Amino acid sequence: MYITIEGIDTAGKSTQISELKKKYTDAIITKEPGATEVGKEIREIVLNARAQSKKAEFLLFLADRAEHVKEVIEPNLDKMIISDRSAVSGVAYALIQGEINKQDIITLNDFATNKVYPEKVFLLKLTKEELEYRLSQKELDGIELRGSQYLLSIQDAIIEAAKLLNIELIEIDATKSIQEITKEIVKSI
Repeated sequence: MYITIEGIDTAGKSTQISELKKKYTDAIITKEPGATEVGKEIREIVLNARAQSKKAEFLLFLADRAEHVKEVIEPNLDKMIISDRSAVSGVAYALIQGEINKQDIITLNDFATNKVYPEKVFLLKLTKEELEYRLSQKELDGIELRGSQYLLSIQDAIIEAAKLLNIELIEIDATKSIQEITKEIVKSI
């Protein structure tokens, strides 16, 4: 089974991945962007906000996604795969940019992924207040510097992206305790 943990920055994706790793010791744990050698370089470019064009940024994410599917996902489809982000995030970010129409976004993602998508998406959902508190507690990267309103619009776009990709989405209140969230995820797997 291929699942993904989605959510905006600071929602607790990494924490939940760590908890799930303890429960599913044989699972393939991966992330997007940055799970491959090429992906690490692409992630660095994107997180440092070096691309000036939103279209270029989108195409960089697609390049990472294509490598990720070919190197990590497809060879392991017979195993449990748990990913920190996926095409769902990529589609969500592209929707927010507003520079590419929805059908093109889906077509390009279908091309990059060979239509290999997660079976279930778990969205760790934050309130504006909790997001702003969490952001105030850390050094911000290029995406986080765009502000809480931008990140909350991404959160809404993740929901729309899952619908567009026809992937089951399970929303989880990210303000719950770590254990409660993990229990909810495991129950739905």
